[in-house]
Amino acid sequence: MISCTCEVCRSENPKDNRLRVSMLLETGDKTIVIDSGPDFRYQMLRAKVKDLDAIVYTHEHKDHVAGLDDIRPFNYLLQKNIDIYATERVQEALKREFSYIFAEKVYPGTPKINIHTITNKIFHIGKTEFIPLDIMHYKLPILGYRMGDFTYITDAKTIPQVSIDKIRGTKVLVVNALQREEHISHFTFEEAIAFANDIGAEMTYFTHISHNLGKHEDVEKELPPNIRLAYDGLKIEV
Repeated sequence: MISCTCEVCRSENPKDNRLRVSMLLETGDKTIVIDSGPDFRYQMLRAKVKDLDAIVYTHEHKDHVAGLDDIRPFNYLLQKNIDIYATERVQEALKREFSYIFAEKVYPGTPKINIHTITNKIFHIGKTEFIPLDIMHYKLPILGYRMGDFTYITDAKTIPQVSIDKIRGTKVLVVNALQREEHISHFTFEEAIAFANDIGAEMTYFTHISHNLGKHEDVEKELPPNIRLAYDGLKIEV
């Protein structure tokens, strides 16, 4: 039996119930998920998602890809393949992790996908334009994305100036803020605040939050009105 004495884990505030980070994007003509972590199945059931067109990946770490197998119900119910957008490096990781999906002789019932390769070039899913943003997750190059006036970044530690220039002017920014203490591969709370202030979006939401950061209600008291903590189930209209 595992017990936890952490205040966040024991909190009765539902905003402190934090699953692995991902995002559902509903554009009007497409339903898109960015990253399918280990909680993907539960997250989709909880949000009552009835359709899925594509998954876009930021990088290959387990907390961002582990739920790929759980697209199978969408294959079956919707009778279609799911489009997967990933860099070549991420695709290689998916092939190692989910070799049966890519096997020459596919076992019945395995996930059905269409692979699309992401580079640093703009691409479209339906009517939505995705601008890839080069981000450094310690020494691992990963991607954030700008979609119109909305920018989504997770697992950032450093962001090159060329990507910052692409982000400027965004109205809504979502960015990681792991904890208060220095971390080798993630923005700290203070680093995320400094980055948000530099970008100057109308609203910024912090995501990829560790329990070490503290309880939602307490942390938000430290933030200006235009910076909030994201929480599971948060809906943003842009």
